[in-house]
Parts: sequence; structure tokens; C-alpha cells
Amino acid sequence: MPDRSIFKRCGCRDTGTGKMVSSHCPQLRRANGSWSSEHGRWHYRVELPRPIGGRRRQLRRGGFDSRAAAATERDHARALLTLVGRDRGRGVEVGNMLQYAARTRGPLPNVDDVRRRLRAGGPHTQVPTVADYLTTWLSGLQVDENTIRGYESIVRTHLIPHLGSLPLDTLRPRHLKAMFAAIAERDAEIRAARASSDPNVRASVRRTRPCGPSTRQRIRAALRKAINDALAEEIIVGVTNPAALVRTPGDRPLPIVWEPERVERWKATGEVPGPVMVWTEEHLIRFLDHAAGRDPDLHPLFHFMAYRGTRRGEACGLRDSEVRLDRREVTINNQIATHGHTVRQKAPKSRAGNRDVTFDADTAAVLTAYRARRAAQRLAAGSVWPDTGLFFVRPNGHPWHPNLVTQRFLKLVRRAGLPPIRLHDLRHGAATIALTAGIDIKVVSEQLGHTTTTLTRDTYQSVTKELHHKAADAVAERIRSRRAQAL
Repeated sequence: MPDRSIFKRCGCRDTGTGKMVSSHCPQLRRANGSWSSEHGRWHYRVELPRPIGGRRRQLRRGGFDSRAAAATERDHARALLTLVGRDRGRGVEVGNMLQYAARTRGPLPNVDDVRRRLRAGGPHTQVPTVADYLTTWLSGLQVDENTIRGYESIVRTHLIPHLGSLPLDTLRPRHLKAMFAAIAERDAEIRAARASSDPNVRASVRRTRPCGPSTRQRIRAALRKAINDALAEEIIVGVTNPAALVRTPGDRPLPIVWEPERVERWKATGEVPGPVMVWTEEHLIRFLDHAAGRDPDLHPLFHFMAYRGTRRGEACGLRDSEVRLDRREVTINNQIATHGHTVRQKAPKSRAGNRDVTFDADTAAVLTAYRARRAAQRLAAGSVWPDTGLFFVRPNGHPWHPNLVTQRFLKLVRRAGLPPIRLHDLRHGAATIALTAGIDIKVVSEQLGHTTTTLTRDTYQSVTKELHHKAADAVAERIRSRRAQAL
């Protein structure tokens, strides 16, 4: 029976389809069916142990100049597999080692070295460490540049310091729990240092930020993504993603309304109740009136964000061609993203982010007046006015840098004497006001560009007190009615 574990392949392509013909190229065989000595390179394949519940696996290596060279390495791989005997678990691990060598195009490990490791019961595979794998994984990611920056920061700051020395296939939930416990302990040290009476101790953590709930969720999500990719590429097999089995401590901070009592305490102590704060409608009116008088160039953008809940980058990147004032609607299909101080335009990240947003008559009036003001500025500038294609632009026609918009916003808030919020919290305020006004949560979710209503409900329902008051009154009214009937 012919040996089919060694064969030839080539890089020729079909002239009609352009696809590689590989082992089906007619030039690989002579007329008598034997392999051609002048065309193609030698390859081999070896069956690998199949993980429990897993699919069939093969080791495939090629590019050899001679059949003898391919046969020598094939026999080397077979010799490694025979070392494990009938131990299926170790057979799977050695198979992982062979697949990793193939993917990295490295040499197969020495048979004697693996035999010694097997006898010692120690590590015997060449599955990469967490640090090595994550470094390689980052270099091959094909995702948004800002997403890569976030992953790089998480890998460098958290994952490699805590988990980097572990072989990837030995990573377990207990290791992740230990990492989060260490992060929590460090956070406690940072907070204690900030509260210290010693200025030197406070200075030691001046530029060090605690790792909040959102960051812990991003750490877990980044590791889950990386390990899922390793499983998909069969760098590791037969294991469950440990990041899918661990819950990050702490919840995402929810918006808190600046109620009068909280404002009074803030004025007295400077204490802000939480990281995500929302103005009342009275606060928002004061801010917009103040911005209209003190910063008329940015007031229309702030008004638009506060009324319709758009993100900062979406407002800065709003295209002039996507604003239809006569129909009181815009299409969000572009944003300005920041990479450090560098900016670039790109599409929204998700499908839900690409959306139509309608607005009210008051907003239409503000935007109409702004367009007329912009036309006058453009006429005065003449030929030096740049054609950006954007709706909201600076008085010289250039785009607004998102960071500058944030700085101007915070300056206006301070000068107006208003309780502090972030620029992004205008979005939270718009959602809260809409829900309080009785707008269906599905409509609000679509307005915000959320993928599902679950995020909208979980984030904002807790601050719409008016709805809860109505629910409480409805319960009391029902009990009152029943009591009257009983009498």
C-alpha cells in the first residue's frame, strides 16, 4: 500500500480562477503516476491524538527539498508521539506541542529532552507562556487602532505581570481570581496613600489610578478574546476558556442624579457621590444658557449632545451632508476618534452606532441658526476656508478636536458654578430625561446607538425616579381602592 503520509505540493494557481491548485497540479506527477523530481516541494502529515470531544487533528509540515528530509521529520514527530504510550492526556499535550511548532515554523523538540520531562512529570510541551502568546497575539490583531491600544495597555499593565509566566494551557480560573485579588489589594493601597497625611506618601501615587470596575471588565474581556483566538487556532485544545468562568468583582458604575441634597453636600465638602453624575433638567438649562452667552461657537454642539445623547466623537464627526434640517433628522455614520492627541475619522464601531437621529423643533432652530452663522464665517474667510465636509467646525472652518471640546465644556461648567459632570454625562442625562418623560426604552436605546435594550435598561432605569414614584402611587391606589370596597 503506498505511503500517503509524504506527498508533494506546489504554489501554482489555476489560470481561470486564480486559486492555488496545491497537490492537484498536473505537473507534480509523471505520466506513470510517480512524483516529479522537478516540480513542487515535499510535505508530510501525521495523525495527532484527538482531544475528548474534539475533532480530528493532523500535523502538516512542508517545504522540504527532498523526500528523505520530509520522511526524517515525519519520523521525528512519530517518535515524540510514541513516548506517551496510551496516555491520552499526554498525547494531546504532545500534539499541542507539535502543532505549535508547525504554526511558529520552529524545529520539533528533541526526543530525549521530551522523554526526560515525561519521566520527571514536569512540563513537557512547548505551548507558549501567556506572555509570549499575548505578545504574538497583539501583533496579529486586525481590529480598530483604539481597541489595540486598549488591549496593549491591559496586557502590559495587568495580564503579563500577573499571569505572564504561566504556560497558556495551564491557565485556570484560580489564577484569574488571584490576579483580581492582587489588583484589589493594590487599589486599596492607592486609596490609603491618597488619604495619607504625609505629602510624600500622597506624592507616591499622584499619577497612579485605581483599577475600577469598568477596567476589570475590560481586563477579563481582553483575556477572554485572546484565549478564544488561541482555541480557534488550536494553539491550545481540550480546555475551557478560564476567562469565561470568572466574574469580575464590582459592577459598572451607574448614573447618579445631582439631587439638591447632594449638591449642598458637594458645595460644603467638595465630595462627588460617584464617577457618573447626571444633571437635573434645571442644571442643564443653566448650562446651555451659560454656554450660549460665553461660548456661542460650541453651544450648538453641546445643545445637540444634551438633547439627543450623541457621543462626543459622533457630534464632532457629524457630516454636513447627513444633516437634514427640514426633516429634523441626521444620520450618524462618522465619528472623530482620538489616538493620543492625533485624530482620525472613522465609522461607528457597531452596526447599531450607524443610525438616524431625529430632533425637536428647538434643536432644529439652534442648528439652523448655527448653519447661518457658519455660512457667514465661511464667506468672511474666503478661499482659506477648508472643505472638511463636517457640520460642526471651528470659526476658521477646521474640525473640532474632541479633547478641546471636552476642555471647553469643563471650563464652562466651572465658571457656571454647576456641580461637576463629564462631557459624556450629557449623553446619560439625555437618556434619563427621555425615560422620565415616558419615552419607550426601545426608542431611547436606538437613539443612543445601543446594540440591545438591556444595556439601556440596566444603566438608566435606576435614575428615573419619576417612574418609580408613579409605580409606588399605583400600588397605593390599588390598596386604597380595595380597602374602600371592603368597607
